[in-house]
Amino acid sequence: MIKLNKVSKHYPGKTIALKDIDLSIESGEFVSIVGQSGTGKTTIIKLIIAEERPTAGQIIVGGWDITNIRDREIPYLRRQIGVIFQDFKLLPKKTVFENIAFALQTCAVPTVKINQIVPQVIKIVGLEGKEKRYPDQLSGGEQQRVVIARSLAHKPKLLVADEPTGNLDSLNTIEIIDLLKKINELGTTVILVTHDRDVVNSLRRRVITIEDGQIVADQVRGRYIL
Repeated sequence: MIKLNKVSKHYPGKTIALKDIDLSIESGEFVSIVGQSGTGKTTIIKLIIAEERPTAGQIIVGGWDITNIRDREIPYLRRQIGVIFQDFKLLPKKTVFENIAFALQTCAVPTVKINQIVPQVIKIVGLEGKEKRYPDQLSGGEQQRVVIARSLAHKPKLLVADEPTGNLDSLNTIEIIDLLKKINELGTTVILVTHDRDVVNSLRRRVITIEDGQIVADQVRGRYIL
């Protein structure tokens, strides 16, 4: 599914975000990438979704070498990857249904198909009955569920969640992590980037630990021990 071969990322001012990273994630895995702030976790995600380009090395996603991906090809890559960030980025003047539908409308998906897909993903995230509500009428956890539903609209093979529970209380955090586990069980590969020790240790899934831009641990059923 994902391979990073000897990947490094340098920024102006001699800042080194990643150093010679080798990483392989198989289809269907649930992987947590952990580490303190500024260690390179988010940089890995930006490289996988082609928001950034590597300074050196090779990146393969779903059999596609995206190391030198052309700008016009990026939208096709993004349709295969669902992305969830800490900031919900919902459109405040659109309802739950409309926020999810908008992700499909921008890709010229026919209205008939949109009306089939949106109820399906709303059901997956457990927001039935709230289709007509606006973001400010939802709790933080519910808003994040809308974001997850939106990310599932294109039926991605990979779901990337970068600090998805950073703005949530403990109860909503548990519910969102349970939802990510459910999505993984349905066959989607999930990459969770977090610094939340409790979340990672409760999952008991594969844990990749990043420190100073390098992988210092890769455990099959790991714990966040830094």
